Amino acid sequence: MRVKRVIAAVSAGFVAAGLLAACGGGSASGAEGVYSLHIMQPENPLVPGNTTESEGNQVLKSLFTPLVRYNDETSEVEYTGVAKSVESEDQMTWTIELNEGWTFHDGTPVTAKSYVDAWNYTALSTNAFGASYFFENVKGYDELQAADGAEPAATAMSGLEAVNDTTISVELKEPFAIFPVTLGYTAFYPLPEAFFDDPDAFGRRPIGNGPFKADEDFVDGQGFTVTKYEDYAGDNPAQAEGVQFKVYTELTTAFTDVQAGGLDVLLDLPPDAWATARDQFGDRYVERARPDITALSFPTYDERFADPRVREAFSMAIDRQAITTAIFTDTRTPAASFGSPVVEGYREDACGAKCELNVEQANKLLDEAGFDRSRPVDLWFNAGAGHDQWMTAIGNQFRSNLGVEYALRGDLQFAQYLPLQDDKGMTGPFRMGWIMDYPSLYNFLAPVYSTAATPPAGSNMSFYSNPEFDGALSAGNNADTLDEATVEYQRAEDILFRDMPATPLFYGLNQAVTSDRVDNVKIDAFGDIVTEEVTVG
Repeated sequence: MRVKRVIAAVSAGFVAAGLLAACGGGSASGAEGVYSLHIMQPENPLVPGNTTESEGNQVLKSLFTPLVRYNDETSEVEYTGVAKSVESEDQMTWTIELNEGWTFHDGTPVTAKSYVDAWNYTALSTNAFGASYFFENVKGYDELQAADGAEPAATAMSGLEAVNDTTISVELKEPFAIFPVTLGYTAFYPLPEAFFDDPDAFGRRPIGNGPFKADEDFVDGQGFTVTKYEDYAGDNPAQAEGVQFKVYTELTTAFTDVQAGGLDVLLDLPPDAWATARDQFGDRYVERARPDITALSFPTYDERFADPRVREAFSMAIDRQAITTAIFTDTRTPAASFGSPVVEGYREDACGAKCELNVEQANKLLDEAGFDRSRPVDLWFNAGAGHDQWMTAIGNQFRSNLGVEYALRGDLQFAQYLPLQDDKGMTGPFRMGWIMDYPSLYNFLAPVYSTAATPPAGSNMSFYSNPEFDGALSAGNNADTLDEATVEYQRAEDILFRDMPATPLFYGLNQAVTSDRVDNVKIDAFGDIVTEEVTVG
């Protein structure tokens, strides 16, 4: 769950980053010391093309610098990364020019070939990378796809070429006006030659081009420490000597550690701290609207939830406002769109009545669909991340409003929960969280609900498939202007609400707290800690 969006003009109040004031003598300049940062266990080894969730993404953003970055207030593309420019005359054939002087942490140069080879490896179906879908619109992608056990017709996309060391040519299958906007995402990071020599070793100790470098292996369940890369070519070098990424299985444990000084930065708080952390931590508390969506997704492959009327009924049995007030103490906002409020094309009431509590209509729909109310429904969510209370509240509403009992299935850690979704292992409605990868409504639709994004190529965990929806996305991609593209993406969203493979629940709030050892802790527009800006006192 992580990064994608359209160029959006967002109000400064909505995305303005919070800075934590000096609190305990932290140095305001110069790199000094190592600080610790909480994460949960990443799902996969730390390879960019197969890292599609928040925990691994936080680590990789410290080790890599993308082709493009985004303005922190407007979300517009900025050429302050590796790319000097991304240009096209027809929105179909693109030329990416790279800045010179960038190197990987092993000292080898970052070249056009570093990108082309990485993207081909990610797209190749036999590698089963979760971000493969991001190259679906590149000419030749289809030839890299094959059914289980079969060999693809090709191992390199015909639409990709390293023209020289600093020029990449990308030919798409159809026009895609927002292509430059996508290039800040993890899947588009480069890979050094060392990766192809030993992918497994790389996954434990990634070799990037970012402000920090890995000098030791990542240990599952524990984490690792990365250190400042002295030869970093970017304009945002690390201000600390290093970051210790500490893996926790429970937010409550991490919160106790930051209170005691055993952890320096915690992003995301346990439920019992949501309402009190601001007052408790004072200068050491920061918050920012999270560019995300929490939804209740349905296993469309399960016979009980194959009928859209059933899915609509469960949606209309949920009182979102009551949960945001009683459980989240208004640190969440009820959602009625699949897109985040920070992206262009967002419509506040896109879902309409289907996301409003209507017990009578919900029961009528269940009766029409012949739903068996005598069997409990399983409610799935990952363990240790504070989801128990609100999922229990939803279950209680199903019991009260629909007469359907429920069983909580929240015993799997994040790294176990995601693969089970990929394997069609959900036996009932399940928590789905998505954080934008780049600023576009398209990013909240295509990677989560398009046919091309069904696992392992993408994150369509509901296994929803509708050619009409896919066609609307394609029409948006082929539009001549951003406004015309947005209209088609909204049409695609309307189709989703007709079929209801999932129902929106809440928009989040990033809340971070720190020890008194660190200053300048900032949450970026994607909801991540900007690790290179943190200073240690």
